[in-house]
Amino acid sequence: MVLPLALFYGGLAQLLAGMWEFRKGNTFGATAFSSFGAFWLAYAAYAKFVAGILPASTAHQASGLFLLAWAIFTVYMTVAATRTTGAVLAVFATLSATFIVLCIGDFAQSPDTTKAGGWLGLVTAACAWYASFAGVTNSTYQRAVVPVFPNIGQHLMPHRTHRGGPFAGAHT
Repeated sequence: MVLPLALFYGGLAQLLAGMWEFRKGNTFGATAFSSFGAFWLAYAAYAKFVAGILPASTAHQASGLFLLAWAIFTVYMTVAATRTTGAVLAVFATLSATFIVLCIGDFAQSPDTTKAGGWLGLVTAACAWYASFAGVTNSTYQRAVVPVFPNIGQHLMPHRTHRGGPFAGAHT
């Protein structure tokens, strides 16, 4: 049940959504959807073709490195998410925590830590469903029906007067 969902809903559907976001000029959405689509495709391939042939004594290290790479990516996307909405930021903050705890659980070979990471993953799913529900509902009604807490980054980050740099004016 998990692998088909990972391949098609998590993988293919998100990868396609990322391409559509790229077409719209939404760098954040394109990066997030494409990358996590690739994550789910890679996870499905890892679970199906790699995990079973790894030596049991070191398999946790491979899984831990896989999760560490995604934790790093997700944390920097969380920083970027501070410029989106509170709903999206909640997804990335909880997903960062999920990857970090799962990574620690694998490296430490701690079933209790891994279980805690699984619970965090369920919290992440609830945040993602809320953000998705709000996005679909607000778009359908063409007005704010479900709050997404826009511009939360303005409240979290100090105001800057300088807007220059190598990416000034880049579309997000």
